[in-house]
Amino acid sequence: MSERPDILTRYQAYRTRRFLENDAKTRHWLPAWRTQHRRRILVVALSVVLFSFFVISITSLFVEWAAIAWIPAVLLFLPIWTALQTVSGRHGDAPVGALDEWEVQQRNEARSIGLTITQTLVMAAAFASIFLSTANDEMPRLAYAGGGWTLAALLAGICSPAMILAWITPDPELEDPEDFDPK
Repeated sequence: MSERPDILTRYQAYRTRRFLENDAKTRHWLPAWRTQHRRRILVVALSVVLFSFFVISITSLFVEWAAIAWIPAVLLFLPIWTALQTVSGRHGDAPVGALDEWEVQQRNEARSIGLTITQTLVMAAAFASIFLSTANDEMPRLAYAGGGWTLAALLAGICSPAMILAWITPDPELEDPEDFDPK
């Protein structure tokens, strides 16, 4: 009787295979943005957009029409996040089988920081929602604002591992100098 790998082992092998296929497709996209300096520009831009999510959420507590500001903020977020993921090689959510030991260690440390950020910001959003709901009965937009705070906190935590890795990873070493043109 032959032993079949369990479902988790098969799933991880599938994830690794799919990740490597996608990496092969996207590894040459946005070559000028793959330098550490340009990746840091994307990290700062993404930080500004994530901060704007918090500002919009807080503003929506007091100003009814402020909620519409989520639309342009999300329209800015999506291409910046996609570009950052593309130029950093998606190492923040890469499967173990696609990374070497050093990359796995860096990824795990960044994920640990991301989890701490998520827990801290979501806890702050929950406490703010609880406190404000008991302190004042005249806040009709509190549920919407609290949901916005929580969503912004989750997005900040989800994005932080990729942001950390994009910030700390040095410029790639080139096998063929023609593969990369930082101009």
